[in-house]
Amino acid sequence: MAVKHSALSIMRDAPVIPVIVLHKVEHAVPMARALVAGGIRVLEVTLRTPQGLDCIAAIAQAVPEAIVGAGTVRSVADARAAHGAGARFAVSPGYTSALGQACQALELPWLPGVATSSEIMQAMADGFQALKFFPAMQAGGTAMLKAWQGPFADVCFCPTGGILPANAGEFLALPNVVCVGGSWLVPADVMEAGDWAHITALARAAAALHTHK
Repeated sequence: MAVKHSALSIMRDAPVIPVIVLHKVEHAVPMARALVAGGIRVLEVTLRTPQGLDCIAAIAQAVPEAIVGAGTVRSVADARAAHGAGARFAVSPGYTSALGQACQALELPWLPGVATSSEIMQAMADGFQALKFFPAMQAGGTAMLKAWQGPFADVCFCPTGGILPANAGEFLALPNVVCVGGSWLVPADVMEAGDWAHITALARAAAALHTHK
């Protein structure tokens, strides 16, 4: 039986949650194993491609040590499909109360995306305090997160969008940031080449980033 996780425990598992776009189901399992070998267990497989759900199902079945979730969850139907495929958490680019209620009903940990104070307040009103800040760089970066520390001291964030190894440490140093999301761990050309050792090396470097908490 898979261990039940909260959104916060998923965020705390490692400094980086890889944002994964897969076009080939046959890449899913070796990629997941490569990331886990490097110390990254929480894997956000986006629903941006038609293969997303099948990739989640493949990883859930073949790589039980991974905590695989679905990204780009935009509707109640997406959440239900992801849960049915074996996703153990969901991530969204934005926030709706309907989606929040659906994830709560499914007991599916959810990281909803926010970019404004009003969205944070709506999420908090519905019982969510572990949030994705997206798109992080375009929506104000570390300056916005610092500004939110005062009014939203009890909220924690996973900034995603424009996060790279060069600036990840700056985000992770903030007290209200638990982890960051980034696509640099799974470059498309590296996956296409089947260079899984390279992905393990990228994961190992990401896992070694410090959150200073």
